[in-house]
Amino acid sequence: MATFSYTARSTDGKTVSGVLTADSQQAALRMLDEQALFPVRVDEGGVATKSLMTGRRKKIRGSRVAVLYSQMADLLRAGVPALRSLDVLSRQNPNAALVEIIREVRDDLAGGQTLADAMAKHPNAFSELHTSMIRAGEKGGFLEDVLARIASFTERQDELKNKLFGAMIYPLLLMVVGGGVVIFLLTSVVPRVRQFLKGDLPAMTQFVFGACDFLKEHGLVTAGAVVVVVVILVAIVRSPKGREFFDRAQLKAPKIGEIITLVAICRFCRILGTLLHNGVPILQSLKIARDSAGNRILQGEIDIATESVRKGESLAVPLGKSGIFPLDIVDMIAVGEESNNLENVLITIADSYETRTARKIDLALRLLEPILLIIMAVVVGTIAVSLLLPILTNSFGGH
Repeated sequence: MATFSYTARSTDGKTVSGVLTADSQQAALRMLDEQALFPVRVDEGGVATKSLMTGRRKKIRGSRVAVLYSQMADLLRAGVPALRSLDVLSRQNPNAALVEIIREVRDDLAGGQTLADAMAKHPNAFSELHTSMIRAGEKGGFLEDVLARIASFTERQDELKNKLFGAMIYPLLLMVVGGGVVIFLLTSVVPRVRQFLKGDLPAMTQFVFGACDFLKEHGLVTAGAVVVVVVILVAIVRSPKGREFFDRAQLKAPKIGEIITLVAICRFCRILGTLLHNGVPILQSLKIARDSAGNRILQGEIDIATESVRKGESLAVPLGKSGIFPLDIVDMIAVGEESNNLENVLITIADSYETRTARKIDLALRLLEPILLIIMAVVVGTIAVSLLLPILTNSFGGH
């Protein structure tokens, strides 16, 4: 069956858009007619396949996917079969692109594929980590619990991401406005005042005039060079060796590295604890949870710990030797292993350290705003003083 996106008018004149699955375009038109809809446009392919930027399927927002996971978990708990659950979700979901994906997943599931394999075909909606956890839930018979857990921490991550993005708006606005003010002063104000300043000028004034000359003569070339450097750096970072170097630099960066490390560790602990809580064997859980770290250096240390567990040894010891995991977290993991309560300890670690990390992020962003204001004030003040200094010097010299 094919997917069709349509635009139609209802009997009361309202415009309705959506997607549907049918054997042919004629069948799609009949389905619209049965719903008392008058088709204006019917195209094969669906809205999820249309991306003007990349030509790839559109990325589905994490918050929408989290709601889908939560609703499906509720339906499965109520005893509704998976196929019927997907039918229900496709009818009531307001996002047309996600509806198309749900229907394709439903068709693959009806064709004999597992839910995880069907979802894995849509990485723009379902991440590799999520499909791995769903696969474990299907095999272990606790799919609804896994879906509920994924929904929970997806909502947490989306909330943290939105909070961080919202907090960064003001600092970014300050940087843009500050940069615009400095460029305006150097390209418009300073040249007009410069023609009235003659003779032996102070060093600060000569420096500002030199900056004006450089911006005028080499500004475009410098901007182009910056763009080229950024493109090269992005290409290097995307290479395997460059990515490894970048991941190591992230962990070692002063202050920021500590926050990045804690975020990755919290994510790893939460997912590992969730899988263990649902009865997934520890080796399989470690294999799935390592991918959630998002840092190759940390993943390498988790691989070493996994090998240690495979040999029947402790998980805490190799994590402690890595030098990445804080000692108090390692101690808590060791206590959890000794008391056979590791899954609950890991969830506790994630809850506790996510709260602490959020506070550190808030503090860092609050400090960033006055720092940017001070930098902007210093730059603008330097330009102003450099223009006033020759005037004041000549004035006092004349007396």
